[in-house]
Amino acid sequence: MGKTSWHVLSNGEYLTASSKLSMALDEADAVLIGVGAGMAAADGFTYAGPRFTQNFPDFIEKYRWLDMFQASVFEFENLNEEWAFFSRFVDLNYMSQPLGESYIRLKELLEGRNYHIITSNADNAFEKAGFDKNKVFDVQGKYNLLQCSKGCTPKRYNNEELMKDMIDRQRGMKVPDDLIPYCKECGAPMELNRRNHTDWMVEDEQFFSDQKLFHNFLDSYTDKKLLILELGCGYMAPQVIKHPFQQLAENRQNALYMTVNLKDYRIPPAVRKRSIWLQEDIRTLLENVQKEQQIIKMKIYETEQ
Repeated sequence: MGKTSWHVLSNGEYLTASSKLSMALDEADAVLIGVGAGMAAADGFTYAGPRFTQNFPDFIEKYRWLDMFQASVFEFENLNEEWAFFSRFVDLNYMSQPLGESYIRLKELLEGRNYHIITSNADNAFEKAGFDKNKVFDVQGKYNLLQCSKGCTPKRYNNEELMKDMIDRQRGMKVPDDLIPYCKECGAPMELNRRNHTDWMVEDEQFFSDQKLFHNFLDSYTDKKLLILELGCGYMAPQVIKHPFQQLAENRQNALYMTVNLKDYRIPPAVRKRSIWLQEDIRTLLENVQKEQQIIKMKIYETEQ
């Protein structure tokens, strides 16, 4: 199949950001979505500000942390204190995190379309919004899972009941010794299932199954018009979504690379002619696209009557 043109590229100069995304969605044979921290932040799930200061005042007073990113890589004095923090962290960013409106809108916009999602966020946003779990690849791990810190076994374990016990029983920023989890195989301390600074984490059968579904999706639309859509992906870990997406767009001449971000990140010269940067708030953008799609559906319905 030869190179395919995108009408949104040739006719989108005077369109609004929401109209560009709406048109691209309708043109695409399939949509690959990459979701980063910027989308969670658009719904208020930030790692700084009141959400951080109101939930960790004791830790902030002691360590003078600036945000949860700094806190999440801090070397604690002991495991009792470490799990006092992370149990509350998991509760805030997974177990008790509310439904995000932007995720609901994204789900509605993707209904009836061929799509797959890869996300660097380890929260509960997609589960909470009711997405098909077979269409979401959590490439950076999940906060509600534990792994052996030494990686002695390719297994991950649910931690939600343990986190609840830790929250209930912690005193003075410490959890009791009997709640500290250790690996049943090698005795090493357990930790949250998330990639560390060396890009390592435990990957189990479920992870590889999700990874296979993701690659199968990509293989299914090799010669089709593929919309590669980034939502809030920055340079915290560009090797996870941003760089692979840009490389994919370069290799597939029928692909359109669209990035939604308030920050102006560099787009490689090789894909600039098939790329669109939407400098928009994600929550507002998806709300406007949803409205436009509803108008389009109404017009089609009226035409068919």
